[in-house]
Amino acid sequence: MAIAKAERLMNLALCLLGTRRPLSKRELKESIEAYLEAGNEESFNRMFERDKDDLRELGLVIETVENLDGDAGYLARRDSNRLPAIQLDAEEAAALGLAAKVWQQARLAGAASGALQKLRAAGMPEAEDPYAAQPHSALEPRIPVHEAAFEPLMLACRDRRPVVFDYRKATAARPETRQVEPWTLECWRGHWYLAGWDRDRGAERVFRLSRITGKVRSRAGKFTAEVPDVVTVRETVESWAGETATRSALIKLRAGSGYPLRSRATAVRELGDGWDELAIPYGHGLDAWLVEFGPDVVVLEPADLRADVVDRLRAVAKG
Repeated sequence: MAIAKAERLMNLALCLLGTRRPLSKRELKESIEAYLEAGNEESFNRMFERDKDDLRELGLVIETVENLDGDAGYLARRDSNRLPAIQLDAEEAAALGLAAKVWQQARLAGAASGALQKLRAAGMPEAEDPYAAQPHSALEPRIPVHEAAFEPLMLACRDRRPVVFDYRKATAARPETRQVEPWTLECWRGHWYLAGWDRDRGAERVFRLSRITGKVRSRAGKFTAEVPDVVTVRETVESWAGETATRSALIKLRAGSGYPLRSRATAVRELGDGWDELAIPYGHGLDAWLVEFGPDVVVLEPADLRADVVDRLRAVAKG
């Protein structure tokens, strides 16, 4: 919205909220400088009607009444435009406090902290300050936001704006440009993921924010694909990571490395010479995850998983 129009709408809203009696269009015109500069009466009438409709669309309740002279008058009663008292229980207050932690490393950290303070002043149940040091902070739930792509993608999800960014897959030597209609962001096990519609591939995709390189660029235009009511980001990532395990793999892992794999292992056996043998339950996508560990991992079985990992490694080497 242009600054001039925003200022004009604000002035009109203040006039309508500040009056104790209905104001005619003539009185509003004389009170708002922008209307005096509108030119002829026809231009003013068009501008005023558009502004009135815009304020109503923004949620302002404007009443139209007939005054003693037979002209229409306008006002916005404060009791009709006042939000109800904020009522939050302890669980809802805790959820808001946790949501505010998302901004601890972002530029809106101060605004989030200020918003919580205002809510507490309005009667929100007391909760620990997410920005204050706590003796048990090691046990606090935390939502890290280290990726530079988080904020522009969050705004793009909110505003339904397509974006373009360079993305490097785990098995790729170089990043590729992706054109995406962003749907939602979700944090899972300390990492942020974006779900959206990949225009080039014509399918839903999930992207790990830490693999986005360079800046996220916004693009004009509307979404071309319908946004689903439910976006299963976590389920998709769990499937990639093998959380929905249907099989078991046997791998060799260099000693002192691959702790995420060790935490998933159902059995560990020392092989000597600096290697361990691990049994790993897995589902779809374990091959892509194993490639990330490079020469520290050797797949022993099953044969099809070993072949998939070798193929991915060869693709990276050729790139």
